[in-house]
Parts: sequence; C-alpha cells; structure tokens
Amino acid sequence: MVGVKTRSPILVVDDDGEDRDFIEQALRKNGIENPIFQLEDGKELLNYLTHQGKYLTPDSFPKPGLIFLDLNMPRMDGRAILRHIKTDGLLKKIPVVVLTTSREREDILETYNMGANIFFSKPNDFNGLLNLMETTKKYWLEMAELPVE
Repeated sequence: MVGVKTRSPILVVDDDGEDRDFIEQALRKNGIENPIFQLEDGKELLNYLTHQGKYLTPDSFPKPGLIFLDLNMPRMDGRAILRHIKTDGLLKKIPVVVLTTSREREDILETYNMGANIFFSKPNDFNGLLNLMETTKKYWLEMAELPVE
C-alpha cells in the first residue's frame, strides 16, 4: 500500500453529508492535501475498493491510505464493511479509523476485534473535530510507518 504520506487518498465514509463535510474541512484546516473522497455508506466504499459502479478506473480511484468509517449507516453499515476489509488479503493493511457517534463499550470492543486500527467517538463541536484531526494527522501522516506493497 502506498502510504498516506505519499498523498494516497483518504476516504471519509459516513451517511451524514454534513459530518463528511466537517471531517474534510477539519482535515484541510490541518494542512492535509491528500485527495479526499466522501462516500455515503459501506456499499459505496465496497464499490470504491473493488472498482465497481462509478469507481471502475483504478487510476482515478486508487487504493486509499486511510479510511474514516462511521458505524451506523444504511445499506451496508460500518461493521459489515470493516469485517470485509479486514478479512480481504488485498485490503486488510489499509488503516481504518472508526469515527462514530457511539460511545458504547460493545461497539468499541467489536470494532477492535474486527481489526479497526483506532476508535474515536465524534466530538461535539468543530473545534473538537479539528483537534482530533490534528492528532490523527500527526500519528498517521507524520509518525506511523505503514506497509508498502
């Protein structure tokens, strides 16, 4: 996998368009220049990752370096797509940041057991989201050494 440091795409997967926009804005305000794709649910993410539907061209929709994933979405929720990603030999190395409104211990345990790289509850305001994205940037884009294929 090409790492996030080399400007591979970041995917923001959430059924709430306003939340997707806020996440992208917070990433941009923290100086992240990677391409960002906003996806509505796990089914659309699956289409992106497997180059189905409108995501047919791998050159236009390369493997992401980081995925922000909400849990509660229609069609295919975050748990189902996380399970798919982390059991697929070609996809399992992609870092997945669960970013959801849930604070349930069961959700935290379940997503880590399925292979989530980290679990964050969505902050209550934009400043909290800015701080969370700053921390995420420092860890995933500046400090972490990611596998390269």
